[in-house]
Amino acid sequence: MNDPAPHLLIVDDDERIRDLLRKFLSRNGFLVSVARDAGHARRVLSGLEFDLIVMDVMMPGEDGVTLTRALRETIETPILLLTAKGETGERIAGLEAGADDYLPKPFEPKELLLRINAILRRMPEAAPEQTAPKVLNMGPVRFDIERSELMRGEDLVRLTATEVQLMRIFAENLREPVSRTKLVEDLGRDKGQAQERAVDVQITRLRRKIEADPKQPRYLQTVRGEGYMLAPD
Repeated sequence: MNDPAPHLLIVDDDERIRDLLRKFLSRNGFLVSVARDAGHARRVLSGLEFDLIVMDVMMPGEDGVTLTRALRETIETPILLLTAKGETGERIAGLEAGADDYLPKPFEPKELLLRINAILRRMPEAAPEQTAPKVLNMGPVRFDIERSELMRGEDLVRLTATEVQLMRIFAENLREPVSRTKLVEDLGRDKGQAQERAVDVQITRLRRKIEADPKQPRYLQTVRGEGYMLAPD
Protein backbone atom coordinates (compact mmCIF):
# COMPACT_ATOMS: atom_id res chain seq x y z
CA MET A 1 0.00 0.00 0.00
CA ASN A 2 1.38 3.39 -0.99
CA ASP A 3 2.07 6.01 1.66
CA PRO A 4 -0.40 8.93 1.63
CA ALA A 5 0.76 12.03 -0.23
CA PRO A 6 2.23 14.75 2.03
CA HIS A 7 -0.32 17.45 2.85
CA LEU A 8 0.91 21.03 2.44
CA LEU A 9 -0.64 24.30 3.58
CA ILE A 10 0.10 27.38 1.45
CA VAL A 11 -0.41 30.69 3.28
CA ASP A 12 -0.22 33.77 1.01
CA ASP A 13 -2.41 36.83 0.57
CA ASP A 14 -1.77 36.89 -3.18
CA GLU A 15 -4.51 34.80 -4.82
CA ARG A 16 -2.51 34.36 -8.03
CA ILE A 17 0.49 32.93 -6.18
CA ARG A 18 -1.75 30.67 -4.09
CA ASP A 19 -3.34 29.21 -7.21
CA LEU A 20 -0.03 28.80 -9.04
CA LEU A 21 1.59 27.01 -6.10
CA ARG A 22 -1.47 24.85 -5.48
CA LYS A 23 -1.57 23.67 -9.10
CA PHE A 24 2.20 23.16 -9.37
CA LEU A 25 2.54 21.24 -6.10
CA SER A 26 -0.58 19.16 -6.79
CA ARG A 27 0.93 18.12 -10.13
CA ASN A 28 4.03 17.00 -8.21
CA GLY A 29 2.14 14.61 -5.96
CA PHE A 30 1.16 16.70 -2.93
CA LEU A 31 -2.17 17.29 -1.30
CA VAL A 32 -2.49 21.08 -1.05
CA SER A 33 -4.69 23.36 1.04
CA VAL A 34 -4.50 27.15 0.95
CA ALA A 35 -5.11 30.05 3.33
CA ARG A 36 -5.30 33.75 2.44
CA ASP A 37 -3.92 35.19 5.70
CA ALA A 38 -2.85 34.33 9.24
CA GLY A 39 -6.39 34.23 10.62
CA HIS A 40 -7.53 31.91 7.85
CA ALA A 41 -4.47 29.72 8.42
CA ARG A 42 -5.27 29.42 12.13
CA ARG A 43 -8.80 28.24 11.33
CA VAL A 44 -7.53 25.67 8.83
CA LEU A 45 -4.86 24.42 11.26
CA SER A 46 -7.42 24.03 14.05
CA GLY A 47 -9.10 21.24 12.10
CA LEU A 48 -6.34 19.65 10.01
CA GLU A 49 -2.79 18.41 10.43
CA PHE A 50 -0.19 19.13 7.77
CA ASP A 51 3.21 17.76 6.84
CA LEU A 52 4.59 21.22 5.98
CA ILE A 53 3.51 24.87 5.85
CA VAL A 54 4.71 27.22 3.08
CA MET A 55 4.07 30.77 4.25
CA ASP A 56 4.70 34.26 2.90
CA VAL A 57 6.28 36.66 5.39
CA MET A 58 4.67 39.85 4.08
CA MET A 59 0.94 39.58 4.75
CA PRO A 60 -1.56 42.20 5.91
CA GLY A 61 -2.29 42.08 9.62
CA GLU A 62 -0.34 39.32 11.33
CA ASP A 63 2.81 38.64 9.29
CA GLY A 64 4.45 35.29 8.62
CA VAL A 65 7.20 35.66 11.21
CA THR A 66 4.72 36.49 13.98
CA LEU A 67 2.48 33.59 13.01
CA THR A 68 5.47 31.23 12.91
CA ARG A 69 6.46 32.23 16.44
CA ALA A 70 2.90 31.66 17.67
CA LEU A 71 2.55 28.29 15.94
CA ARG A 72 5.82 27.05 17.43
CA GLU A 73 4.17 27.21 20.87
CA THR A 74 1.74 24.45 19.92
CA ILE A 75 2.87 22.54 16.80
CA GLU A 76 6.09 21.11 15.35
CA THR A 77 5.01 21.14 11.69
CA PRO A 78 7.92 22.26 9.46
CA ILE A 79 7.57 25.82 8.16
CA LEU A 80 9.16 27.21 4.99
CA LEU A 81 9.00 31.01 4.76
CA LEU A 82 8.86 32.95 1.50
CA THR A 83 10.82 36.17 2.03
CA ALA A 84 11.57 39.34 0.07
CA LYS A 85 14.76 39.09 -1.96
CA GLY A 86 17.74 40.60 -0.15
CA GLU A 87 15.97 41.04 3.21
CA THR A 88 18.57 39.21 5.33
CA GLY A 89 17.16 40.52 8.60
CA GLU A 90 13.75 39.18 7.67
CA ARG A 91 15.17 35.73 7.03
CA ILE A 92 17.12 35.66 10.30
CA ALA A 93 14.00 36.77 12.19
CA GLY A 94 12.07 33.92 10.58
CA LEU A 95 14.65 31.32 11.59
CA GLU A 96 14.76 32.68 15.14
CA ALA A 97 10.96 32.47 15.28
CA GLY A 98 11.12 28.76 14.48
CA ALA A 99 11.04 28.43 10.68
CA ASP A 100 12.92 25.47 9.21
CA ASP A 101 14.03 27.21 6.04
CA TYR A 102 13.37 30.23 3.84
CA LEU A 103 13.24 30.92 0.12
CA PRO A 104 13.73 34.45 -1.26
CA LYS A 105 11.29 35.80 -3.83
CA PRO A 106 11.23 35.61 -6.77
CA PHE A 107 11.97 31.90 -6.99
CA GLU A 108 11.72 29.08 -9.48
CA PRO A 109 8.93 26.62 -8.62
CA LYS A 110 11.42 23.76 -9.03
CA GLU A 111 13.61 25.24 -6.29
CA LEU A 112 10.59 25.42 -3.97
CA LEU A 113 9.92 21.76 -4.73
CA LEU A 114 13.52 20.85 -3.89
CA ARG A 115 13.37 22.77 -0.60
CA ILE A 116 10.08 21.13 0.38
CA ASN A 117 11.40 17.63 -0.35
CA ALA A 118 14.63 18.38 1.56
CA ILE A 119 12.66 19.44 4.66
CA LEU A 120 10.35 16.43 4.48
CA ARG A 121 13.36 14.10 4.28
CA ARG A 122 14.64 15.63 7.52
CA MET A 123 11.48 14.76 9.40
CA PRO A 124 12.06 12.06 12.04
CA GLU A 125 10.76 8.59 11.30
CA ALA A 126 8.93 6.59 13.91
CA ALA A 127 11.31 4.37 15.83
CA PRO A 128 10.65 0.61 16.10
CA GLU A 129 9.00 -0.17 19.42
CA GLN A 130 11.37 -3.08 20.08
CA THR A 131 14.48 -0.89 19.88
CA ALA A 132 15.87 0.31 23.18
CA PRO A 133 16.09 4.11 23.13
CA LYS A 134 19.48 5.79 23.01
CA VAL A 135 19.53 8.90 25.15
CA LEU A 136 21.96 11.82 25.38
CA ASN A 137 21.96 13.43 28.82
CA MET A 138 22.76 17.13 29.13
CA GLY A 139 22.12 18.08 32.72
CA PRO A 140 18.33 18.26 33.24
CA VAL A 141 17.80 17.89 29.48
CA ARG A 142 17.91 14.60 27.57
CA PHE A 143 17.58 13.80 23.87
CA ASP A 144 16.10 10.45 22.84
CA ILE A 145 17.81 9.71 19.51
CA GLU A 146 15.38 6.94 18.54
CA ARG A 147 12.28 9.02 19.20
CA SER A 148 13.84 12.37 18.22
CA GLU A 149 12.47 13.86 21.44
CA LEU A 150 14.04 16.47 23.70
CA MET A 151 12.85 16.37 27.31
CA ARG A 152 13.46 18.74 30.20
CA GLY A 153 12.50 16.72 33.23
CA GLU A 154 9.04 15.39 32.37
CA ASP A 155 8.30 18.18 29.88
CA LEU A 156 8.65 17.74 26.13
CA VAL A 157 10.66 20.53 24.49
CA ARG A 158 9.40 21.15 20.97
CA LEU A 159 11.98 20.87 18.21
CA THR A 160 11.62 21.85 14.58
CA ALA A 161 12.56 19.37 11.85
CA THR A 162 15.85 21.23 11.34
CA GLU A 163 16.67 21.13 15.05
CA VAL A 164 15.98 17.38 15.13
CA GLN A 165 18.30 16.89 12.17
CA LEU A 166 21.02 18.97 13.84
CA MET A 167 20.76 16.84 16.99
CA ARG A 168 21.06 13.69 14.89
CA ILE A 169 24.13 15.02 13.09
CA PHE A 170 25.79 15.90 16.39
CA ALA A 171 24.77 12.52 17.88
CA GLU A 172 26.64 10.82 15.02
CA ASN A 173 29.71 12.94 15.78
CA LEU A 174 29.72 13.09 19.59
CA ARG A 175 32.56 15.12 21.05
CA GLU A 176 33.90 15.76 17.54
CA PRO A 177 33.71 19.21 15.91
CA VAL A 178 31.38 19.47 12.91
CA SER A 179 32.16 22.32 10.52
CA ARG A 180 29.53 24.81 9.46
CA THR A 181 30.13 23.74 5.85
CA LYS A 182 29.34 20.11 6.70
CA LEU A 183 26.24 21.12 8.66
CA VAL A 184 24.98 23.08 5.65
CA GLU A 185 25.68 20.07 3.41
CA ASP A 186 24.04 17.52 5.75
CA LEU A 187 20.98 19.73 6.13
CA GLY A 188 20.54 19.66 2.36
CA ARG A 189 21.11 23.39 1.90
CA ASP A 190 22.90 25.23 -0.91
CA LYS A 191 26.49 26.10 -0.01
CA GLY A 192 27.47 29.65 0.82
CA GLN A 193 28.10 32.14 3.61
CA ALA A 194 24.42 33.05 3.86
CA GLN A 195 23.51 29.43 4.63
CA GLU A 196 26.35 29.16 7.14
CA ARG A 197 24.97 32.23 8.93
CA ALA A 198 21.55 30.59 8.87
CA VAL A 199 23.06 27.53 10.57
CA ASP A 200 24.52 29.84 13.24
CA VAL A 201 20.99 31.10 13.93
CA GLN A 202 19.68 27.53 14.20
CA ILE A 203 22.48 26.66 16.64
CA THR A 204 21.67 29.72 18.77
CA ARG A 205 18.01 28.70 18.90
CA LEU A 206 18.90 25.08 19.76
CA ARG A 207 21.16 26.23 22.59
CA ARG A 208 18.24 28.06 24.17
CA LYS A 209 16.48 24.71 24.47
CA ILE A 210 19.51 22.75 25.74
CA GLU A 211 21.69 25.05 27.78
CA ALA A 212 21.16 26.57 31.22
CA ASP A 213 23.10 29.60 29.97
CA PRO A 214 22.98 29.75 26.13
CA LYS A 215 25.60 32.52 26.09
CA GLN A 216 28.08 30.22 27.86
CA PRO A 217 27.20 26.83 26.39
CA ARG A 218 28.40 23.73 28.19
CA TYR A 219 27.04 21.04 25.89
CA LEU A 220 26.65 22.50 22.38
CA GLN A 221 30.08 24.09 22.16
CA THR A 222 31.80 26.31 19.61
CA VAL A 223 35.23 24.97 18.65
CA ARG A 224 37.16 27.93 17.31
CA GLY A 225 38.16 27.47 13.69
CA GLU A 226 36.51 24.04 13.45
CA GLY A 227 32.75 24.41 13.98
CA TYR A 228 30.34 23.12 16.62
CA MET A 229 30.51 20.08 18.91
CA LEU A 230 28.02 18.30 21.14
CA ALA A 231 29.52 17.02 24.39
CA PRO A 232 26.82 15.41 26.58
CA ASP A 233 27.35 14.19 30.14
